Amino acid sequence: MNSVTTTPQSISAYGPARSTVEGSPLEPQELERIHAYWNATLFLSAGMIYLRDNPLLREPLKAEHVKRRLLGHWGSDPGMSLTYIHLNRLIKKYDLNVIFLAGPGHGAPALISNVYLEGTYSEIYSDVSEDTDGLQRLFKQFSFPGGIGSHCTPETPGSIHEGGELGYSVSHAYGAAFDNPDLIVTVMVGDGESETGPLATAWHSNKFLNPQRDGAVLPVLHLNGYKIANPTILARIPHEELEFLFRGYGYEPYFVEGSDPPSMHQTMAATLEHCVRRIQHIQQEARKSGSEVKRPRWPMVILRSPKGWTGPKEVDGHKVEGFWRAHQVPLAEMHEKPSHLALLEEWLRSYRPQELFDEAGRLLPELRELAPKGARRMGANPHANGGLLRRGLKLPDFRDYAVTVEKPGTIEVGPTQILGQFLRDVARSNPTNFRVFSPDENASNRLTALYEVTKKTWLGEYFPEDSDGGELAPDGRVMEMLSEHTLEGWLEGYLLTGRHGFFSTYEAFVHVIDSMFNQHAKWLDKCNELPWRADVASLNLLITSTVWRQDHNGFTHQDPGFLDVVANKSPSVTRIYLPSDANSLLSVANHCLRSLNYVNVIVADKQPHLQYLDMDEAIKHCTKGASIWRQASSDQDSEPELVMASCGDIATMEALAATAMLRQHFPELKVRFVNVVDLFRLVPNTEHPHGFTDREFDALFTTDKPIIFNFHAYPWLIHRLTYRRTNHRNMHVRGYKERGNINTPMELAIQNQVDRFTLAIDAIDRVPSLQVRGSHAREVLLSEQLDCRNYAYENGIDKPEITDWRWPL
Repeated sequence: MNSVTTTPQSISAYGPARSTVEGSPLEPQELERIHAYWNATLFLSAGMIYLRDNPLLREPLKAEHVKRRLLGHWGSDPGMSLTYIHLNRLIKKYDLNVIFLAGPGHGAPALISNVYLEGTYSEIYSDVSEDTDGLQRLFKQFSFPGGIGSHCTPETPGSIHEGGELGYSVSHAYGAAFDNPDLIVTVMVGDGESETGPLATAWHSNKFLNPQRDGAVLPVLHLNGYKIANPTILARIPHEELEFLFRGYGYEPYFVEGSDPPSMHQTMAATLEHCVRRIQHIQQEARKSGSEVKRPRWPMVILRSPKGWTGPKEVDGHKVEGFWRAHQVPLAEMHEKPSHLALLEEWLRSYRPQELFDEAGRLLPELRELAPKGARRMGANPHANGGLLRRGLKLPDFRDYAVTVEKPGTIEVGPTQILGQFLRDVARSNPTNFRVFSPDENASNRLTALYEVTKKTWLGEYFPEDSDGGELAPDGRVMEMLSEHTLEGWLEGYLLTGRHGFFSTYEAFVHVIDSMFNQHAKWLDKCNELPWRADVASLNLLITSTVWRQDHNGFTHQDPGFLDVVANKSPSVTRIYLPSDANSLLSVANHCLRSLNYVNVIVADKQPHLQYLDMDEAIKHCTKGASIWRQASSDQDSEPELVMASCGDIATMEALAATAMLRQHFPELKVRFVNVVDLFRLVPNTEHPHGFTDREFDALFTTDKPIIFNFHAYPWLIHRLTYRRTNHRNMHVRGYKERGNINTPMELAIQNQVDRFTLAIDAIDRVPSLQVRGSHAREVLLSEQLDCRNYAYENGIDKPEITDWRWPL
């Protein structure tokens, strides 16, 4: 039986183990075998960083056996392997379902070595066999051209998190645990990454974990003291302060500190077992019939061990082990300094590989027995290849939510409000594998219909007034926290373990997750190259509260630049949709929820907008991605003199109004109106799998006529996507130009030249037949534009003829 004591007030990582939990559960023979297995993982970890040949040191180490370019990170590997191995022991003892997330950057040697020794790696990559030849390939390929990276990339079995991703490990772990009641997600948190903003907020994820229906997360904060070249904050604060910090976060922290391997093995074994038993007790109590859901104090481990533990103590008179010099490559210049080569050989032989592997280069049978079997191996756990567990959503027929459009452009509807009704029934039909995420904005984004079938997850305290519109419940499926970082991490972890989700957020602040989107897109892109990685559900991101309806919040809330970030990523994993009305939004959302292996970005404002297409028209339009709107065009039987194009809701309304004004002034003018809903259809199909062919593009936009393109976001993105098109020289794009502050909607549009008056004047200036005879109309339009600005400045609102405008066709 383990007991709990108080840990000494020390920040030293050296000496015999000190721990919160007392106990020595390992018998002498088991301790000896676990230590040998740990040595094997450390030998492999160091070998991956240094060796390209002579993998088991069956001959004296020579310079030619060592890679010329040394890349990799050694510092955190020993502590990660220690944790992994002792989790293996508990998986076997209790038949646990566990996955392992490696938070520290470049921590792949630890994970790969363990996955290789348990047999998973060779099952997937048969050329990296469990013998001397396989070891040589394993070592050489690491951080080597044509090989694998030093992060826990998608090529690494058992990984859903690369490590070093600026603090996303904890949020990924909780996302994986939601709705996985028998899963324990162990997340190794680096003390460097613990200084990041995303990780600081992610610690609060324990307030959203329901012990009745969710799995558990066991964080292991690894304090090895240093980042690349500096001490880490949490490793240099007093023990009491560190303990209080995590108690304040709501955890029960258990310390394991020291450097003496035998005692560290005993204390790690006792501590992890205590934590697992505690998790099981919490869940058993919560899952008793009739039990009330309460937020428990979940356990966590704080592991303090030396940076680069068991590596070189000192090199050229400089401290290495236990210092920042052990972070990456502790020894360098092997080909220039024979003394360093000798130190490397001494270090590698200290793990006694001849006592760990047989003649063929295979781990000894008595050590192989320490690893779990089959899918219980953390490298083979199907949750870490979540597409294997993915079940398709049960989706209602989106056409049942259609807005009736008897006449285009005459009624106003809030598109996201209609979408909320569709998502409500998606949530109703998928109560265990679908969640909606939003940073305190689900109601603001008009998705409140969801509350008819589910609430916002909340395991904190409840006040009486919460019953009046609070929409809180411990089993809610709407995830709200004012941290886009944490929400994005939750969603990614949820998707990567086989479930589905939908995320809505404000356009100006979606940039908070720029880097997280980047990493997820890169993850998906690499997964597409790996046949053993099963398809996962797409990450569906609704961007609302858009720039053109942020006139009241000012300049800070006006930024549509996330689309530029998305357009930088691989076209095989990203899509951007800008539906102009509710029926188009429903069609797009249905498509996105059915799709796999994408990041789907949908831009749709939450405010009421004019509706243009009935459902049949919307489906055809969205299927095409871009099409001619005949109702707004006057070139049906002749060649157009002008193409008026739009992409985005406000952009479309202003372009339609401009077209109407032009036709009013010039009834004979041949105008073609084109609307784009799928942004990447503009890209040549030679560059993008979903782009138009040149013939398809020219059929919409013509080959030599002026194109006035009104765009939701920054105008140069359209130029960038279409620069190789035949008629690009005649394409004149209007979009957001960093102009505006506290404006009316029309005045904001005027400042950025996306308003109807600017567009119509632009057309007069560019259509040859209008350049002379259009002067009077041009003056009228300028005067009307000035009247709108003056009215706004005087009255604080737009003129009635603007706010009440309807499509006059």
